[in-house]
Amino acid sequence: MTIFFNKYHGAGNDFIIIDNRNDIFIPDNKFIEKLCNRRLGIGADGLILICADSDSDFEMKYYNSDGYEGSMCGNGGRCAAAFAYKNNIAGNVVKFRAIDGFHNATIDGKIVTLSINNVSNIKKGDDYYFINTGSPHYVAFMPDIDAIDVNKEGMRIRNSPDFSPDGINVNFVELAQNHIYVRTYERGVEAETLSCGTGATASAIAAVVSGHFDSKKIDVKTKGGNLSVSFDIKNETIKNIFLSGPATFVFEGKIEI
Repeated sequence: MTIFFNKYHGAGNDFIIIDNRNDIFIPDNKFIEKLCNRRLGIGADGLILICADSDSDFEMKYYNSDGYEGSMCGNGGRCAAAFAYKNNIAGNVVKFRAIDGFHNATIDGKIVTLSINNVSNIKKGDDYYFINTGSPHYVAFMPDIDAIDVNKEGMRIRNSPDFSPDGINVNFVELAQNHIYVRTYERGVEAETLSCGTGATASAIAAVVSGHFDSKKIDVKTKGGNLSVSFDIKNETIKNIFLSGPATFVFEGKIEI
């Protein structure tokens, strides 16, 4: 059987996307891991299936590069919306279902803006914040994050007994005058990615909650590109959260399975 796919990236966070509204692709952990392998397969941080949904334009099923279904992926959601628009599955205003509920997205040229569900129960540790933006994130502020071995330190924190058994995504954040700079170690990928949408969102929220920024619209620099996050705070709940940035079509192809 021939399966057609698209490759997209959101600020360097890259995905294989397959239109699976006819259920032609049966998820298999080992096969997904092989497809995401950068030497033996197509190569990606994750795989997205666009599935039929009776209450929205589509359902997004997201799998990390380890082959297992992951939690919410912000850049993946933005790329899924761009894919749906390009392939006439949805218009430039999109509603889709994900593992954590419904999301809305708007496409304006190359920029895709995605709604992130409300955030509450932010926890402060000794030197970090714990924030769940659809995926759980550890956020730590540091002065020179380019000097950090993100894979080594990220793996250590991700596998800490404090966050077992599921682990956690780890963000190192450097404060600048007009933006934050974020590097993220992603569980499921088990490595640093060039950007992480839910990680950028968690880091932006932490930058305001910690008092480092007054503005509730934060520009976020990552190794793969630039994102922005806006939100409101009401009664200790973060609402009206939007993640915005480029979602870029890379190429299309086909695979035999």
